[in-house]
Amino acid sequence: MTRTFLAVVFSLTCSVGALQAQESRDGLEEPIYRVGANRSEPQAPPHVLDPALDYARRGLSNIHTNITDYTATLVKRERLNGELSEQEFMFIKVRNRKVEGGRVVQPLSIYLKFIRPSAGAGREVIWVEGQNEGKLLGHEAPGLRNLITVKLDPTGYLAMMGNRYPISEAGIENLIVKLIEKGERDRQRGECDVQFYKGAKINDRTCTLLQVTHPHRRDYFDFHIAQIFIDDQLQVPVRYAAYSWPTPGGKPQLEEEYTYMNLKVNVGLTDRDFATDHPDYKFPY
Repeated sequence: MTRTFLAVVFSLTCSVGALQAQESRDGLEEPIYRVGANRSEPQAPPHVLDPALDYARRGLSNIHTNITDYTATLVKRERLNGELSEQEFMFIKVRNRKVEGGRVVQPLSIYLKFIRPSAGAGREVIWVEGQNEGKLLGHEAPGLRNLITVKLDPTGYLAMMGNRYPISEAGIENLIVKLIEKGERDRQRGECDVQFYKGAKINDRTCTLLQVTHPHRRDYFDFHIAQIFIDDQLQVPVRYAAYSWPTPGGKPQLEEEYTYMNLKVNVGLTDRDFATDHPDYKFPY
């Protein structure tokens, strides 16, 4: 899908597979999803969502304690204005926010390089919490339009065109926080089914699939089915997909999906990785 840079700022990001991260189009593959038949039933809790919330809180604690930064290939697809976009591939670097004594000592930092579709290949975006007046820095794919580095409000109209979420809400940690918020809100309601499936696969990474289903359409529910694939080794979500309720006789409709492949954690990212003068980047001066 052809988009100008002003319509490009990705959403959630959702990151993790232990394969080599690639920045070129060559060798990219579609994410592979496989779910095994082995299903484990959690013990009956006070609320059916409690095991899922416990899982998410442990994952958030794990990130705070054990994961400083990561790189990955993010595969994103979203439904906008009723139309499902084609898959977008982008290389992502994330350095997690760190807080000490109530003060941010390491701001959330994000770098994106678009890989596919080919029309947008080469676009780059940087956003660092608390820097550049809160704005993102970016440039278009190589060509006549790649003349300047633009500065945009990440939640502004131009930056949000073609995106469900601003770049400031990207990353695995933000994903988990949003899942916890949704779970705590939905916990106040009934009409919810939660299933855990062991042995799911995301590109040969063994995962536990957590599936939450709201059987009946309600205004206060965001989705009919949500699927969260949690990497068994890293204990973080590497894929999130949400489906809306089917029309009569139809199937659930995909609304959004984010898959993190080729994840590498604690790679030692520095301030230079989130600066436009990085020698590997192509930001115009």
